[in-house]
Amino acid sequence: MAIFEAVRILLLFALAFIVALIITPFVVYFLEKLGARKKNIRDEKSAPVFYSLHKNKSSTPTMGGVIIWATVLIMAIVFWILDGTIDGFGSYFNFVSRAETYLPLAALLLTALVGLVDDLLGILRRGPNGGGLSVPKKLILYTLVAAVGAWWFYFKLGFSTLYVPFIGDVNIGILYILFFVFVLVATAFSANETDGLDGLAAGTMLFGFAAFGIVAFVTHRYDLAAMNAAVVGAILAFLWFNIYPARFFMGDTGSMSLGMTLGIMAMLTNTALFLPLFSFILLMESVTVIIQVLSKKIRKKKVFLSTPIHHHFEALGWPETRVTMRFWIIEGIATSLGLILFFIARFI
Repeated sequence: MAIFEAVRILLLFALAFIVALIITPFVVYFLEKLGARKKNIRDEKSAPVFYSLHKNKSSTPTMGGVIIWATVLIMAIVFWILDGTIDGFGSYFNFVSRAETYLPLAALLLTALVGLVDDLLGILRRGPNGGGLSVPKKLILYTLVAAVGAWWFYFKLGFSTLYVPFIGDVNIGILYILFFVFVLVATAFSANETDGLDGLAAGTMLFGFAAFGIVAFVTHRYDLAAMNAAVVGAILAFLWFNIYPARFFMGDTGSMSLGMTLGIMAMLTNTALFLPLFSFILLMESVTVIIQVLSKKIRKKKVFLSTPIHHHFEALGWPETRVTMRFWIIEGIATSLGLILFFIARFI
């Protein structure tokens, strides 16, 4: 059974890569016709370091994250339909299941649409300073999405325990709702912060989804593992075009949706406390932003030359590709450590 499922998961991974490569030219054509140029290139006065490093990226299209979530949703819909019409073939590849993937698929779609609207507003130069939705509005919207998920998990599915490594499940009661919302919103915005260099966000989140795919497989959530495999395959195809020099950027429609879906994976597998390792770079990006903001308010001084942290290393003179690839290496090591701890905690 496990071998049968492993083959299925690997086939879906490869198929997602192929599907994403096929739809990429159509997405690129649409983005170019739309004039989907990158939003939120901060001006020289408000962010001199950032501007000096990224002023040449303003003409690169955004919203490329459509490729990732569209691939996963297309595959989910097609194989779900085939499951009802072609016995054997359709059921073998169908990874849509009420118990495992309804919620992450719904979260992926809903947050992708919110991000898409935000990106479109930025392209049309609407909103504060022509940059799309303001941060408070985005925070409210994504918190509402997370709150709906938290309500469903707690009241409908009966989730109320948090797995603490080497201790076991701890019932946290109604606090589960607050913890759920925090995890999803924090992961979404951390992913958005990380989407600042060519290939950085996609490459680091790839490790996270691969890790949760392994966790899902080990815990016999095979449909969830299959969905993670499809996401990883789509991300790899996206990276084919997103590595330096990027043909397009992910945009909020990609970073926010993938970040929140990563949080959903953590909550579904009850491994949220491993998330800081499975998404170590995302965590570091947000932590450095918080440190910088607090330091500027309290000490009136900067701790970093620029934040998120990847811009600090750029400002030190590191080439963009060096920052990206070293961050990938760090994420790979952190994810491996997280998986080691997961297996030790599970089997001792």
